[in-house]
Amino acid sequence: MAMQWHRLLTTRRYGHAELPAEEAGRSHFHKDQDRIIFSSAFRRLGRKTQVHPMSLNDHIHTRLTHSIEVGSLGRSLGIRVGEAIQEQLPDWASAYDIGMIVQSACLAHDIGNPPFGHAGEYAIRDWFKRHQDSVQLSRLTSAERLDLMTFEGNAQGFRVVTRIENHLFDGGLRLTYPTLGALLKYPWSSADAGGRGKFSAYLTEVEILDHLGTELGLVAKGKHRWCRHPLAYLMEAADDICYAIVDLEDAVELSILHFEEIRPILMQLCGVDSFDDEILTSQASARRKISALRGRAMEHMVNSSVSAYLANQEAIMCGEYQGELLLDGDPDVASGIRQAKQLARDQVFPDTRKTELEVGAYTILGILLEAFCHAVYENHTREGQELSYRSERIISLMGIHAPTPDLPLYPSYMRALDFISGMTDNYATYLARQIGGLN
Repeated sequence: MAMQWHRLLTTRRYGHAELPAEEAGRSHFHKDQDRIIFSSAFRRLGRKTQVHPMSLNDHIHTRLTHSIEVGSLGRSLGIRVGEAIQEQLPDWASAYDIGMIVQSACLAHDIGNPPFGHAGEYAIRDWFKRHQDSVQLSRLTSAERLDLMTFEGNAQGFRVVTRIENHLFDGGLRLTYPTLGALLKYPWSSADAGGRGKFSAYLTEVEILDHLGTELGLVAKGKHRWCRHPLAYLMEAADDICYAIVDLEDAVELSILHFEEIRPILMQLCGVDSFDDEILTSQASARRKISALRGRAMEHMVNSSVSAYLANQEAIMCGEYQGELLLDGDPDVASGIRQAKQLARDQVFPDTRKTELEVGAYTILGILLEAFCHAVYENHTREGQELSYRSERIISLMGIHAPTPDLPLYPSYMRALDFISGMTDNYATYLARQIGGLN
């Protein structure tokens, strides 16, 4: 049975008992964007790694600049698709509502990422894998240990917007159901994460996941597993478009790659063999040359993604589509995307300085996890006794996020992860030095 737009675009807001009155000049979906942008978690993305940790070059993307750019593309994708399917939408919904929902989801899509980018994710996973047989984790169920050993920025982001930000454990940012639905790139639990370790809801949030799936009318695929909201595919496409170009652009900025190495890929993403622009044949900087090609490439990729969405709309609305819009559209775009990813894997990710900093990130997060998880375990098992001075001080650093002694161990560890994953690169580095006595 196909999903229905009148349910997929409900204006119900998670965490509100009743629908609040409309404010002049703002739709409910506009409010979502405002709540995300003004949240402290979004602001901290400005000092979190996108691809290259701790870069001193001001032109290199952070998680914040990346999220803003993804949001801009997501809005265009949403409006374009919304215009094409306008007759299918409820009378009150416009193409600009679709654009706003996708943009809001794009702005929040990295809001749960830990410091140091993907290296931070791997470091947290590895720490818990190395300690899975320790006393600290012995009281957890296998499902609870799996959540920790498969730490995922997408699942942490869902937790941030539904639990942590603004209304702590009372609805979080209280976003609308459609925005939350579009944010769920992997709408299942860690039990279905597979070899890639991708999922969007910890055990602490599976009830919220199931509630959203039911209210939005998503297609159930199993226990705590749902098909994607149709607009999640547009969020994914916007993210992939930015990744395809931004990873290479930053690598040129850092002199890891040269412009001539990425020029053929950009041309292919533009859908042309040549591009008549004076800048490309002048003595202009690589930055200006890339800028001249970027807009054309992004426009072509947006067109390709919209066409792919419309071509696969029936499968998408039935919850059966398993592809990626960028790979199922224009063949030049699909080929360019694959070439861009391969070049990044071969020459950008193995960069020596990047590797050195990522190894340092492992050490930093290891120090923090060791200290905070020990303090949380001691706090949970003290049975009326006083905490050691060190653990008491570490717990106090968590402020309102600190677990009480009577809180079960698994959610207590999640509180520690909330605190650590919310840190910026700079603060994580500073705090690890203080805790580890490295100053």
